[in-house]
Amino acid sequence: MESKTKKTELAESASVLIDGRIQELGDWRGEMLARVRALIHEADPEVVEEWKWMGTPIWSHAGILCTGETYKSIVKMTFAKGAALKDPAGLFNSSLEGNVRRAIDIHEGEKVDEDALKDLIRAAVALNLETKNRPKPRRASGKRAG
Repeated sequence: MESKTKKTELAESASVLIDGRIQELGDWRGEMLARVRALIHEADPEVVEEWKWMGTPIWSHAGILCTGETYKSIVKMTFAKGAALKDPAGLFNSSLEGNVRRAIDIHEGEKVDEDALKDLIRAAVALNLETKNRPKPRRASGKRAG
């Protein structure tokens, strides 16, 4: 029971840190990060907020779904397993050359296709749950018959 309480406390403190980041930005990037965060929660009410890697908001469900990084001219959502997700709306516009991750760079004034983003979040959750529930392949023993 103690570990569940610890996880809850960590999630609550991460949420407070994310709130702080949004306030500290105080411009369109804070507004966009807040909007993206709300969409993530709408798409997956069970999402867990985390704060990692020296101040990066992370959203997880059975593993990392995406990060919400802010830079001088963009808000970047990086999907941990984005290369494995179908993106019929073409939201991914960054980190396209990688084998695993994909990102969405949102610039000031851009409109986000909210329904498509929520679909991507739900697909990322489904992929994480599928991967988590898949039986692990058995490794061959290091000993040789002989």
